[in-house]
Amino acid sequence: MKIAIIGGGPAGLYAAILLKKQRPQAEITVYERNRADDTFGFGVVFSDATLDNFEKYDPPSYRRITQEFAYWDDIAVHFRGTVHRVGGNGFCGCSRRTLLLILQERASELGVTLKFETDIDDEEKLADADLIVLADGINSRFRDKHIDHFQPQIDLRSNKFAWMGSTRPLDAFTFIFQETEWGPFIAHAYQYEAGRSTWIFETDAETFQRAGLEGLSEQQSADRMAKIFGWFLDGHPLLINRSMWRNFPMIRSQRWVKDNMVLLGDAKATAHFSIGSGTKLAMEDAIALADAMAQSPTVDAALQTYEHGRREEVEKTQHAADVSLVWFEHVDRFWDFDPVQFAFGVMTRAKAITYDNLTLRAPEFVREVDKAFAKQVRSKGFDVDIDKPAAPMFQPLKLREMQVANRAVVSPMCMYSAKEGVPGDFHLVHYGSRAIGGAGLIFTEMTCVGLDARITPGCTGLWNDEQQAAWTRIVDFVHANSAAKICLQLGHAGRKGATKLMWEGMDRPLEQGGWDTISASPLPYFPDSQVPREMDRAAMDRVKQEFVAAALRGEACGFDMLEMHCAHGYLLASFISPLTNQRTDEYGGSLANRLRYPLEVFEAMRAAWPAHKPMSVRISATDWAAGGITGDDAVAVARAFGEAGVDLVDVSTGQTVRDAQPIYGRMFQTPFSDQVRNEARVATMCVGNITTADQVNTILAAGRADLVALARPHLVDPSFTMRAAAWYGADIACPPQYLPGKEQIFRNSVRDRQDFEDLKIKGKPKTRAELKAEATKPLAAE
Repeated sequence: MKIAIIGGGPAGLYAAILLKKQRPQAEITVYERNRADDTFGFGVVFSDATLDNFEKYDPPSYRRITQEFAYWDDIAVHFRGTVHRVGGNGFCGCSRRTLLLILQERASELGVTLKFETDIDDEEKLADADLIVLADGINSRFRDKHIDHFQPQIDLRSNKFAWMGSTRPLDAFTFIFQETEWGPFIAHAYQYEAGRSTWIFETDAETFQRAGLEGLSEQQSADRMAKIFGWFLDGHPLLINRSMWRNFPMIRSQRWVKDNMVLLGDAKATAHFSIGSGTKLAMEDAIALADAMAQSPTVDAALQTYEHGRREEVEKTQHAADVSLVWFEHVDRFWDFDPVQFAFGVMTRAKAITYDNLTLRAPEFVREVDKAFAKQVRSKGFDVDIDKPAAPMFQPLKLREMQVANRAVVSPMCMYSAKEGVPGDFHLVHYGSRAIGGAGLIFTEMTCVGLDARITPGCTGLWNDEQQAAWTRIVDFVHANSAAKICLQLGHAGRKGATKLMWEGMDRPLEQGGWDTISASPLPYFPDSQVPREMDRAAMDRVKQEFVAAALRGEACGFDMLEMHCAHGYLLASFISPLTNQRTDEYGGSLANRLRYPLEVFEAMRAAWPAHKPMSVRISATDWAAGGITGDDAVAVARAFGEAGVDLVDVSTGQTVRDAQPIYGRMFQTPFSDQVRNEARVATMCVGNITTADQVNTILAAGRADLVALARPHLVDPSFTMRAAAWYGADIACPPQYLPGKEQIFRNSVRDRQDFEDLKIKGKPKTRAELKAEATKPLAAE
């Protein structure tokens, strides 16, 4: 077999090593355009888990690599005159040049042919190769040559960055957030060998321009950065090596394979440097390709196995990198945070590290985080314990005169189980059990303001006395048997009305028994959906009065809070999104015009709703579709509702158009809550694939939301919040009938949590930094 590898970086060299080990008789050649000892950049970084992989696949190169590494455990965050150190991270740094020389030497001793200063620009020159590995880097010629086939998507990110080095020694992976007269600068720095450290400087485009960095030479840029970070560099110089300022390209390729050619490493996909995964991804690509070649009968089958088997892991890493890079792009959102909360946000930005994870690794740091959160709560007038504070999830919150005992919320979830809009015994049990289960706040499902406002025939409503009496029964039960507050969510289905029950076909039109629908514009949801009637002024007035009448009934029921549903493509949301509003009158066109009618309705409801009770609005912060609402639009929407008197913005996303393409994942909507909260400066509630109390605490402690709503977890566990309170040892209300159960779970949880933490600690292998420290300890005197 003949294998040609284009590109002599870590991906290409490691692929050559692993493939040659599998096929000693194979003729494997690596073609590299640069000289053998040319390299750009300074250090690379790997986690202990990545090194474990290297040890498994090629022990000789692993041993040589680890002999050259600098090890550290801590991450240090410098911000506004403070430094917070978090241990237990297990990172290792190595010179990129040293890494390449080690891999070159290992490949040569296995019999791989290395051809340097050899430029291959046409696969026809390798026509006799059975396999061509395209590892030619971020600016891959072959990916671009066959762009129509590989279909790369290149997203040039907004921040500017430059890669430099220094002789400054470091004992931690170091983040420095530096305020300047021009704006914020960030340094990502780590040691990679004795007397050498990598420094990546980053700033936003506006600060870059104000600082006069445009057009400076590499040395001039280094001099400017040395002045800004001189207090930390402590006299050590900054070193340059192609240290030009540029924008990071996030690259995703629709296809990785063409005939017998396969993309590897940065040629196919990149991951932002803030999570240090570029070289890791490249070398793990090589591992995945070698595994596929070992398992498959033909090259073609191997390449298909590689692409399909590897893609999910790459996309997961890229998603984490995306979340991380966005945090750094918008660091100004958090600049006025308490330093310990800011540091917690740095640590948890990519979702891989969480509140519980940090509690195990850095308990003192998390205690600081808890105290800082409790101080914020005390500043709002609550007499909470600061010395031994409850976890963020179990801190109280006040909206107008309504106080909730904790931040866990039962999300609004349509049950589609009402009869003629009347909630029945199912609803009494549903809401009552979750209130008894300890949640601080319960939201009703979208309760419709009129017969023709329903989504389905099973939707609840509040337009007549029978419905009002049924809701009153539920509210009275919640108040009599729990400490929970209950919020009435009012909405109108608009063009998504007259559809089947969810389990019969979500959003599919009724085949019989339907009703006329209305919307901002006459656009059906599905091609075969009913075409809604465009609302005229008379219809607007009628619907507005229906919302007000339902709000008045809600007050008569005794609800503690009121929410206007303005999301998910329903009637009011259909005015806001340009994808569903094509009007040419004063209610269409600009965002201000599109908001005009929803704000009218909100203001009328606010005027009717008691002044001491809070109101929220649910919005779709993005339509997940080209030309639709974006996060920046959501900030403007939230500000407009804030000026109209909203107390909380319930931040959801999507469901506006049927061809939306959401990017799912853990807590996938939380970044939008984060943006709205910290740019519009309004309280927010986040929702969306949040499943654990750990995630709730992580979101709250990082300042990404003020309340956290959970849907599916509450469907299967009405006592979700009670269990979490037991786990964290937090005080929580419980009806007397259930006290023995509460007391037992609280007793058991003390032991269960200790056992769990002990197992986690025992099961976690020591980091290489810890092992190295132990190995260099002097022997105790006998």
